[in-house]
This record gives sequence, C-alpha cells and structure tokens, in this order.
Amino acid sequence: MFKLIYKIGERLRNPSIAARFHFLKASEKWPLASLEAYQLKKLQELVSVAYANSTYYKNSFDVFGVKPSDIRSLEDLKKLPFISKSDLLVHNKDIHTNHKFKKYFQANTSGTSGESLKFRREESADSFNRAAIYRGYSWHNVKPWERNGYFWGYNFSEMAVLKIRMLDSLQNRFRIFNYRKESIDFFITKLKKAKFLHGYSSMIYETAKIINSQNLQKPINLKMVKGTSEKIFESYQEEIQKAFGLRMISEYGAAETGIIAFECLNGNMHLNMEGVIVEEIDHEIVVTNLQMQAFPIIRYKLGDYIKLAPETTICECGMQHVIIEEVTGRIGQTVYGKNNTYPSLYFYYIFKNLASKQSLLLTYQVVQKEKGKLIFLIEQRLDGAQLIHLENEIAVYFKNDMEFTIAFDQNLTAHHQKLKSFISNIA
Repeated sequence: MFKLIYKIGERLRNPSIAARFHFLKASEKWPLASLEAYQLKKLQELVSVAYANSTYYKNSFDVFGVKPSDIRSLEDLKKLPFISKSDLLVHNKDIHTNHKFKKYFQANTSGTSGESLKFRREESADSFNRAAIYRGYSWHNVKPWERNGYFWGYNFSEMAVLKIRMLDSLQNRFRIFNYRKESIDFFITKLKKAKFLHGYSSMIYETAKIINSQNLQKPINLKMVKGTSEKIFESYQEEIQKAFGLRMISEYGAAETGIIAFECLNGNMHLNMEGVIVEEIDHEIVVTNLQMQAFPIIRYKLGDYIKLAPETTICECGMQHVIIEEVTGRIGQTVYGKNNTYPSLYFYYIFKNLASKQSLLLTYQVVQKEKGKLIFLIEQRLDGAQLIHLENEIAVYFKNDMEFTIAFDQNLTAHHQKLKSFISNIA
C-alpha cells in the first residue's frame, strides 16, 4: 500500500524522478573519465543558461572577462568567480534566471548559521536531488516507502504537529517531537518494524543511549541508520551500533547545493558527481550544482572544511566517484586568544589527535564567552590521565595565549537546535 501511495505522490509531485533515478543507477557504474565528461557537458550548459538569463551572473562574468565559450574543460571552472551565502541573500532576485520552467518549488535553508535563504528550484532539479538520495538508499537496500523513523522537527504547535503526523503517516514515517519519557517510549516501540532511521545525528545518538541504558528491546529489521545536517562524532558509533546493530552512515549536502556525497556500504562518502562539481581550495569546499538552472549555484563557498581523497583512491564497492575523506568543520568562526586569533578548525584537530594517539573518542562542544578564555564541555567522564592528554593537546595549539577550563560528564545533546562544535559569544 505504501509503495502505491509513494508512486502516486511521486508522479504528482516529481514526475521526472523515475527517469533521474534510472539514469543515476546507470551512471554509478561509469568510469571516472565518463563522469568528468558528463560534468563538463552540464557545466557548459549551466554557464550558458546563467549568462543568458541571470542578471547577476552576466554582470559577474563580464567583470571577470569570461564568456560561456571560454569553458572548454573542467579546469576552466577556475576562471569563474566565487559566490557566497551573503551574495545569495543580497542578490537573490538577480541570481534567479528568467528561464521558464513548467513547475517550481520554493526551497529554504534552515538558517541555523545565519539568515534563512529562500529560492526557487525547478522540478527537474528537485527530482534529480531526490533521486540522488534514493540512489544512496539503494546502496543499503532501502526503499523510500519502507517504514522509517525520522528525527527532525519537534518544537511545533499542536496544530502543526497534527498536520505533520498526517503527512508522516502517508509516507510510512514516524518521528519524535519531544524528549518526554512517554514520547520516547512510544517512539521506541515503533522502531520494531522500521527499516531505516534518519535525521539529526545527535538525536539518533540520544535515543540509542536511552535504549542501551534501559536495556530495551533492540530493533532487528533496520537496514540503514543515516545521520545528516550535523557532525557525526566517532564517539556516537559505539552506542548506535549497540542499540541498532548498525553504524551511522552519512549523507552530506545543503539545501542550496543539493546532495554532495553519500556513504556506501564500505564506509566511503562518494561525491554525487552527476549533480555537483566539488573543488577543495585551501581545504575549503567550493560547490557547483550542475542540475539547478532556476537559481544557479556556481563556485559556491559553502562554509565547510573538507579533505578529498586522491582520484586514484579505489573503493571496494566498485564506484569510481571521487571520495570525500573528511568533512572537518565549519569555516568562518574565529577563536580569540589573549593576543592572537585562531581558526575554529583547531578543535577538530585537537580531538582527532586524541582519537588517533590515545584512542580517546570524545563528544565535545567548545564555548567562548571572553577573549583569551575557552570552556571545553565533554560528554564522557575523563580519568586523570585522559584529562592530562586533553590539556596537553589544547596547549599544543594555543600555548600560553589561552586560558581554558574543562567540564566533563556533560549532556551536550541540543534538543531545540543543531549541535554545534563551537559556540562563540564574541561578536
């Protein structure tokens, strides 16, 4: 029944999704050269449409002296200017093209890292993005209409909750709206028949801890546990594996870029090369969406640090799509010492070093309220030796320029917002 409902809804909302999915299942077997040839073809088409139909891009390309005919290779992408989130907000109207499409959807970003962005996305691009997600599901033998638990959205009015429950029921989906004991217990009973879980990684982790601490019956039918929109701490995995029998896999993307990468069965995050071009520039990700022409995203600085694997890296799954080895953290937040400033990326390396050198996996949040002072909040309980290791690692990066305190045994799960690794109260 739910497959039929899904197929009817798919045909009404996203009539081109089936064709997009069929294409993506075929192209996942392509060699790297064929993937890159497809990328070049789509890039040339995108740049031509943007130049002819977007006031912003025509002016921007003219300033740089670039014409669509100048894009003859993927390397020529570097001739084009970058675009930022502030550009998307300030020049929103002029970035939109006057190219006509039969059907549009309004897309919104969450706004958790600043002002929410609203833009139009044509049906074909929306369908391609959904098809890319479902291709990732297929790697884990998951069908989108199967019973699933959703950790997303919980602070709603009673009327909104009723509407969402109705929509969820049509999609064979159930979710948790708050962390009251009766809600959690009810949600966990529903897990018995679920085939997959997805949503905020911190909420999935918190639920796993409850299942384990209360020695509740473990769900036995799960095929996939997917975290998105938040950092997946390696320290989450033990609890999640124990509670659900699976490691949490990662889906990486953003509303404005579409799906960037999806994790395969071998634990590698493969780029959605048919949908995006990803550049790594000074460890920063720059994304070009190849499918969206109503609101072109060309050389967009998303705001994450990443590390791409060499193109020669071979995954045992057989796909030749380039691999993202790491999404290392957010860009743009400055850490203030007494005399110097530092990138927030330092925190990633501090805790990565602890994991690799001491096998110490920690869930953390760092808070700065004053210049020259940091508060390290650690979820796990630390013994004396572990505390010394952490103190020494912090000192390596900040030396005598920073005072810090460490509080362990902290509950870091953010029930009303995404869990952020670093919070600064300094303007």
